Amino acid sequence: MLAVLIAVCLAQVVGAAEVRVAVAANFASTLHVLAEGFRSETGHRLQISTGSTGKHYAQIHNGAAFDVFLAGDSARPARLEAEGVGVAGSRFTYAVGRLALWVPGESGLGPPDEYLGTADFRRLAIANPRLAPYGLAAQQALQAWQLWDRMQPRLVRGENIAQAFQFVATGNASAGLVALSLLRAGQMPDGAFRLIPDSLHQPIRQDALLLRRGEAAEAFLLYLRGDEATGVIRSAGYRVEADR
Repeated sequence: MLAVLIAVCLAQVVGAAEVRVAVAANFASTLHVLAEGFRSETGHRLQISTGSTGKHYAQIHNGAAFDVFLAGDSARPARLEAEGVGVAGSRFTYAVGRLALWVPGESGLGPPDEYLGTADFRRLAIANPRLAPYGLAAQQALQAWQLWDRMQPRLVRGENIAQAFQFVATGNASAGLVALSLLRAGQMPDGAFRLIPDSLHQPIRQDALLLRRGEAAEAFLLYLRGDEATGVIRSAGYRVEADR
């Protein structure tokens, strides 16, 4: 029996591979949880590179050696696929993000548009709408409330949603339009938050794309669509396609 167990362990080690994943900043903490489950199930490991979806798109377009792209939107993976970068037909939505207004120091919040329209605060942090899907969603929500122009002197833009979150966490912004997943990952940090209605912005559909064929990379995308992974994704503050 011991010999059989040793043989199985050795087979897992010999067959183990590393999957290079470019991931949107908002999903990084969730991906680290998923990486452990994937490693336990398959023996394969993830090498995780975190950044804005816009920057990852440019790197991949210029030949960066990633195996999988977990974007913060659906547009850039679709663009790469149309450009012949990545494996045709491999793209799918792995998560649907939620946007929230977070205000440290508040014990409760009313409707987000009322707070933003009437509260006396210095800075509102958002992600850069040109680079980050959560930033575009924040812009669209503010435009829907007719607050976008009024907010310009108060806006501080992070390169990605994680940086926007840090602006609020460190006190460099009084409030922020941030990813619900980052609030969950921080175990509900100080303050109050309110979800932004999905109807105020385009769906934050986050698509995956297989960039290079390989057993480990394909196994990871299969794992990402399984029940265990989708359960983790839901608990992290996202929806999955089956929820919509």
